[in-house]
Amino acid sequence: MKNIFVLLASLVLLMACATDEGNSEVLYVAAASDLYHALTEIGTIFTEETGIQVEFSFGATGLLTQQIQAGAPFDVFLAAHESFIDRLIDRNTIIEESKQLYAIGRIVLMSSSDEEVELTKEYLLSPEVRHITIANPEHAPYGKAAMEALQNWGIWDEIQPKIVLGENIRQAYQYVESGNAEVGIIASALTTRTELQFEYIDQMDHDPIVQALGIPVQTGNREQADQFIQFVISTTGQDILRQYGFDIP
Repeated sequence: MKNIFVLLASLVLLMACATDEGNSEVLYVAAASDLYHALTEIGTIFTEETGIQVEFSFGATGLLTQQIQAGAPFDVFLAAHESFIDRLIDRNTIIEESKQLYAIGRIVLMSSSDEEVELTKEYLLSPEVRHITIANPEHAPYGKAAMEALQNWGIWDEIQPKIVLGENIRQAYQYVESGNAEVGIIASALTTRTELQFEYIDQMDHDPIVQALGIPVQTGNREQADQFIQFVISTTGQDILRQYGFDIP
């Protein structure tokens, strides 16, 4: 809870500074960590075309949901699963008619090994794999999907001592990239700039990662927020999401 209030204070200060400088066209966008690369590119093009600056706050969807419920002054929220947008609509903190589906996420098994390995459940159970990282399934949809896949493979209970939780899916990716975990279950959208070996996980092994966005009721920039959403779901925005490994709903 303390972190939520620190974030609120920081965002209010940033907005005040923007107003003092005479720049009211700044959008504050909360976004799931799997979107880090794709949304940064989308934001750059959006700003070039509209002149509207975008400030992103990336994190675990569940934690961002808590911050929005607490009144964090975001103008747009892109969640890694539509259930979190629906939850905020039910609590009257997201404008219901602003909800849009924008992507379907994929997960992959990724190895930190310099040598090629067979990324199978047998490999996960082997002694050479001591750490397997996933995002925390309590507040990260990609972590929940990872847990579901491991449960469907029948190895979740057996590998519990090996599991290392990342606060969000980007942190889990960093654990593998740094070699602190031999294997991770990672968002495919974060693998576009890596040379590490990875294999897609069958979408039948977990519930679909249907991603949605919406506008928090506390926005002071409804018109610009609508512009940004329309850009994300436009042909340009959807093409960028495809390039980063997302499926389109």
